[in-house]
Amino acid sequence: MDIDKLFKVPKLPAGHKRKLPDNPTPDMLKKMRFDAEVKTERSDEAQSKRKSRAVTVEEVADEDAMGQGFAPGGDADYFAEEDDEGRFFGGGLTTEQKEILNIFDKSGGEGAVLDVHDLSSTSVRRILLRFERAVNKNQDQRSKYPDDPTKFIDSEADLDSAIKALLPLAQAPVVSYPDLVRSNTVNMLVGLLSHENPDIVIDVVEVIHELTDEDVGNGDESEDQEDAEEALKSLIASFVRLSLLELLVDNLSRLSEDEESDRQGVFHVLGIFENVLGFDPSLSTDLVKKTKILPWLLGRIQSKAHNENRGYAAELLSILLQDNKSNRIALGEHDGVEAILKVLSQFRKRDPVDADETEFMENTFDTLCSALNEDSIKELFLKAEGPDLMVLMMNREKSEARSRSVKTLDYAMSGPSSFEICNAFIEALGLKTLFSVFMGKGSKKSKTAPTATEDTNHILGMISSLFSRLGPDSPGRVRLLAKFVENDYEKVDKLLEIRDNAGSLLKKADKEIAEERKVAEHSGEGISSEDVLYLRRLDSGLFTLQVVDYILAWIILEDDGIRSHALQLMSRRSHTTKDIVETLQVYHDNMDDAESMPMEEDDRAPTQKEILHSLITTLKGEGQA
Repeated sequence: MDIDKLFKVPKLPAGHKRKLPDNPTPDMLKKMRFDAEVKTERSDEAQSKRKSRAVTVEEVADEDAMGQGFAPGGDADYFAEEDDEGRFFGGGLTTEQKEILNIFDKSGGEGAVLDVHDLSSTSVRRILLRFERAVNKNQDQRSKYPDDPTKFIDSEADLDSAIKALLPLAQAPVVSYPDLVRSNTVNMLVGLLSHENPDIVIDVVEVIHELTDEDVGNGDESEDQEDAEEALKSLIASFVRLSLLELLVDNLSRLSEDEESDRQGVFHVLGIFENVLGFDPSLSTDLVKKTKILPWLLGRIQSKAHNENRGYAAELLSILLQDNKSNRIALGEHDGVEAILKVLSQFRKRDPVDADETEFMENTFDTLCSALNEDSIKELFLKAEGPDLMVLMMNREKSEARSRSVKTLDYAMSGPSSFEICNAFIEALGLKTLFSVFMGKGSKKSKTAPTATEDTNHILGMISSLFSRLGPDSPGRVRLLAKFVENDYEKVDKLLEIRDNAGSLLKKADKEIAEERKVAEHSGEGISSEDVLYLRRLDSGLFTLQVVDYILAWIILEDDGIRSHALQLMSRRSHTTKDIVETLQVYHDNMDDAESMPMEEDDRAPTQKEILHSLITTLKGEGQA
């Protein structure tokens, strides 16, 4: 039996805010105190049972003496507590956690609070006063005896306790945060980030992480959520004004993740960044521009060993690039594209080992996809042979990275500036792999009509990009058309199957919308705006239908054999090219005037809207057969 695995902390679920389970929250401490009281009440009843047992503690004294050095998880009470049947289990607390618990339990101590409901403006000010005194005393002792740690060690211990005593304030933000902002506490906390003792810095980081958490005050049902959010907003604004983010980034270089306490400190620093960016996403621009957070994150995700901090770094990197043009460009300036491709290349031959590494891989792919919205990143992606790597990852059947590589190529090949990437994809023999995935070969799929899955939409997006960007008589375009001709037009059949399925989903959604309109007209209530309804229709099959008809329009116009086969199948469903024109017209009318590739007017790449207009005009000119 692997003892390490037995006592291993459970992995964090994907998609939820990351929390470190090692340090107990005040609610956990309250529960542990309650459990301890219950144990005490049961001890008298259990005493008689233990006396009747054949084997006593004294009889195995030698074995106990041999095992006194072992306590799972560093449990301070492992050999001091036992259950009703005399088995030793301990209280589940390490020595450090017991010390934290004692801070809350000792009501006689200055600033100590037994329960979150005991917090009042007076008790909060008492805690803050104790903290301020501890800071001033420690600074005074350190300045007087800078070369004699024995002179200021006691004040450092008091400061450590005073900092940890601030943790319960996060449970009552409406009561405590106004005093935090009005007092000198925020300034002092930020100032302590430059403290000579890294352990003090780690304590402060943990406190700020708890104070800025979006869930502050949830443990107190008496607090109004709006008031709690307003209090949190005020506190975070105060921290930001004092250059908190810059100081935190500077401290990342001070912490060595070889040490457990430092590793948790890094985790809390990343957590503060997430908290602050969740409060104000626009701060991500300043964070990247004014600090060295971007190169630090890029270096951190390239670490060989995987742990929670590496995963958190990838998640934060994805957050920083989301909807932020300047940060995406900055990624390229720091050689971020090559670094990300290097990280992703490790999943070319293997899958992630667990859910945590899978989440890490997904966040890294998402970061690259966000960056590929910029033309400069596409150039770097091409230069770093990104299309070749993605094609290789697509080749692995049943690989977890396959669908992510398809998504990445869809982003890379879209837009007027993707001409070179589309050609590179063709040269990397990507067509064979693309249509293999499109036809579902090598994977266990149902033989029923295909659904408009995310993977299918990305594959359709890649095909439509190839038709938009490849030259009319280029070898790549000829090879693309040949794929729809081979094997008795099986790809055309597949397209029409996807079209039928998407059309059925859209009809269902249109029926629901029509019924909602009738109810709204009868009741006099308003209905969603046309833009909202259009987005709803897109999610209900219209987007897939538009891309399929865009591809059908191209192949019908460019190959007589495909045209004859496609129209014959469509006629069996009572459809004609008129239906394709109607779909493309809706597509055209709801498309913004996208910017074209920055070239001379006579030489520029056409926009998607211009291409749609040409297709519609050509189909109408042929009589909508």
